[in-house]
Amino acid sequence: MTVSILDEVGGGRPDVNQQNCPSRLVLEHVTSRWGVLVLAALLERSYRFSELRRTVGGVSEKMLAQTLQTLERDGLVHRDAKPVIPPRVDYSLTPLGREAADQVWALARWAEQRLDTVEDSRRAYDEARNQSAPGPGVRV
Repeated sequence: MTVSILDEVGGGRPDVNQQNCPSRLVLEHVTSRWGVLVLAALLERSYRFSELRRTVGGVSEKMLAQTLQTLERDGLVHRDAKPVIPPRVDYSLTPLGREAADQVWALARWAEQRLDTVEDSRRAYDEARNQSAPGPGVRV
């Protein structure tokens, strides 16, 4: 008999608000900085490792490898190693990965589209904080 991860942490339905819920780890993998960007890139098409690294600007080789391995383990990314010389490995989304990528890509697009509003809010917040802050030499 196979024991589910939910059985190991006390059973019941997944609830991301519960401290020991394993769905938190999945959420962390999918919404990590590199997880979001890798999933979003793979929505377009499959990529070889070096192509994906160029597409996901700023990711180190080590972090990309770790992210891909984690997403592959979670069943979101498919790794296709072709037996040719030189070796060729392609990465693509699984159907489950496509579902996750659609969700996080919508959030990423929202962040892009609402950046001006967020920056305005930050400016207003900072100005309000600076106006209410005590002057130099005042103890709080």
